[in-house]
Amino acid sequence: MTKDEKLSKPKLSFWDVWNLSFGFLGIQMGFALQNANASRILQIFGADVHELSWFWIVAPLTGLIVQPIVGHYSDRTWTKLGRRKPFFLTGALLAAFGLIFLPNAGMLTALLPALWVGAGMLMIMDASFNIAMEPFRALVADMMPSDQRTLGFSIQTVLIGIGAVVGSWLPYAMTNWFGVSNATAAGEVPMNLLISFVIGAIVLVGSILVTIFTTREYSPEELDRFTSDEEITAEESEGLMSIFTDFKKMPTVMRQLSSVQFFSWFGLFGLWVYATPAVAHHIYGLPLGDSSSIQYQNAGDWVGILFGVYNGISAIYAFFLPAIANKVGRVKTHAISLLTGAAGFLFIYFAPNENWLILAMIGIGVAWASILAMPYAILIGSIPAKKMGVYIGIFNFFIVLPQILNALIGGPMVKYIYGGNPVFALLTSGISFIIAAALCLRVKDV
Repeated sequence: MTKDEKLSKPKLSFWDVWNLSFGFLGIQMGFALQNANASRILQIFGADVHELSWFWIVAPLTGLIVQPIVGHYSDRTWTKLGRRKPFFLTGALLAAFGLIFLPNAGMLTALLPALWVGAGMLMIMDASFNIAMEPFRALVADMMPSDQRTLGFSIQTVLIGIGAVVGSWLPYAMTNWFGVSNATAAGEVPMNLLISFVIGAIVLVGSILVTIFTTREYSPEELDRFTSDEEITAEESEGLMSIFTDFKKMPTVMRQLSSVQFFSWFGLFGLWVYATPAVAHHIYGLPLGDSSSIQYQNAGDWVGILFGVYNGISAIYAFFLPAIANKVGRVKTHAISLLTGAAGFLFIYFAPNENWLILAMIGIGVAWASILAMPYAILIGSIPAKKMGVYIGIFNFFIVLPQILNALIGGPMVKYIYGGNPVFALLTSGISFIIAAALCLRVKDV
């Protein structure tokens, strides 16, 4: 078959696109529950504040290892269930297992200390979310024609935002709207968290099943008819090891953006790890060793609300990014957004009470939306179309490497430099965002 005989992918209806992307809602809901509550649960099981980043290191490490391997093999796997479906269904089931057993790690103390069981469940969840997410993104690319990608991106943004807000707010809602107690004894996870994580696991698997049962993947023969001869040749001529050669040949714009990404994600990792202990100690005035009082649980529930706020703001702001970028340019838009996020981080230190932290999260939400969108918008214009997949994979290194670095040095910095006070880790995140914004202004957008 020649290039001229290739067919265009048929357009999908709105509900086809909605069902195709629906699994993102459950994945993001589970991810939000983890981000907002994992440090809180690990502290309940006995982790010191300065140890938290070491437990979180499994997240970027699994991303660094699992994502390229899963992506490579999902390109080459065909089953009766489909090409991508076996991977994100497996990832969803494993992530649901982790969601259920992370807060219930205390049940397995006869085998291992609860803290180590909890850390193991966190590792399973991290790896599983990576197994589910990358093939899911690839499925969207497989199924949608290029002129519908904007619609697909918009629907994904809405579903990701809904899942993140619901997951973040669920523990607070269980207590304050449905009367489920968040009181607990030392070393035990409160009931509102236990129920929230079970609900998250059910929604995760259910939303993935919606996509699996409503979406039919194209067969290898159908995809071949939609793929140009040039694309087939490029894919078949390069093996997995070519990634090292491509790393050395990164375009200039990509090298410039890599430093921006590095400091952006270094700052974000600090937020996810230290938000709960920082808010509990700095805003609620609790001792650093407190992980079981009702005030600590209230602080943890409020952090979930705050995480929901920044995710919700992100989903809203994302729709305005194209118009702003058209006015001032993509580089300046991203730099301004990062500075807005930096202001949010720095304001946490000066907030007079927990309600004022909502203002800080608005700023962080603006930066989060831009971090998810603008670097890729700038990057795509600088890399060859045939290398799109491999260079986006390489670009992911500059997301996980700063998180690994923060995981290694963040704990010792809190213990030995910040006197055990985790709020200074959030101020460090703000400074990291300022550096990222300054480096962003050096990027030559093409």
